[in-house]
Amino acid sequence: MAGDGPVSDAKPTRKPSGEPLISARNLTVRFGRQTVLRDITLEVPRHQTLAVIGESGCGKTVLLKSLIGLISPTSGHVVYDGQQLDTLNDKQLTALRTRFGFVFQNAALFDSLTIADNVAFPLREHQRIDLETAYHRVREALAIVGLPSGVMVKRPAELSGGMRKRVGLARAIIMQPEILLYDEPTTGLDPIMSDVINELIIRTRDQSKVTSIVVTHDMKSALKLADRVVMLYPTARLEEDDRQMIFDGTSEEIEECSDKRVAQFLRGEAGERLQEMREQFESSRMHAAAR
Repeated sequence: MAGDGPVSDAKPTRKPSGEPLISARNLTVRFGRQTVLRDITLEVPRHQTLAVIGESGCGKTVLLKSLIGLISPTSGHVVYDGQQLDTLNDKQLTALRTRFGFVFQNAALFDSLTIADNVAFPLREHQRIDLETAYHRVREALAIVGLPSGVMVKRPAELSGGMRKRVGLARAIIMQPEILLYDEPTTGLDPIMSDVINELIIRTRDQSKVTSIVVTHDMKSALKLADRVVMLYPTARLEEDDRQMIFDGTSEEIEECSDKRVAQFLRGEAGERLQEMREQFESSRMHAAAR
């Protein structure tokens, strides 16, 4: 059912002129019979920090991976800096991805490699660079995220969760990307370390002038980091004519949004979800009993 308020048309706080760096046009992604993304149209200007929020299962991570070609759309397309991703061959797409930095939800470090080799991995894969130069770049990247060079000889299992997150960020920035994509960067961290990660994201953005897209369900992080916030809603709970992107506006505007689905998410309230879950349970039980 359509929400109480329309999607905001307000422009983000920082929106440079010119073509967007990355855009999704009528993007739909299905896995079998399940539609995860439905007709998403989104433009991200250079140097903007966009937060993509929404409850679990609404398609946030699928959107993030679609924007860099890790997931192919069922229909629609993604354009990066004027290049339509689905028209590129594997070699061209691999070269294009060197302009991205991706910070995975659980850091996604290689357990068998040292921290030095984890952070240096993109350099060694994509550039002809000697090990000494690579390790020099690793020290610089680690310093940016507040880690001493002494961690270079350690392995991921020897580090705390917060330190592994920072190593993941160091690996993402070492190629000096144009755009940084973060998948739940504060998940599993205590409030203090979450704020450390948020501050590092802000510092990296400001120092490197990168475009940032942050997928998160942490509203404190979203409101602190973002110039602009987009909220997705699970397609399974949408009516046929409803838009999946139920909010698009500034971090200030979302706090005043009249759509009750947005307001409930911001306040962390179950709202109508408990009733929906009860109805789904009763329906499943009756269906099982009828067999």
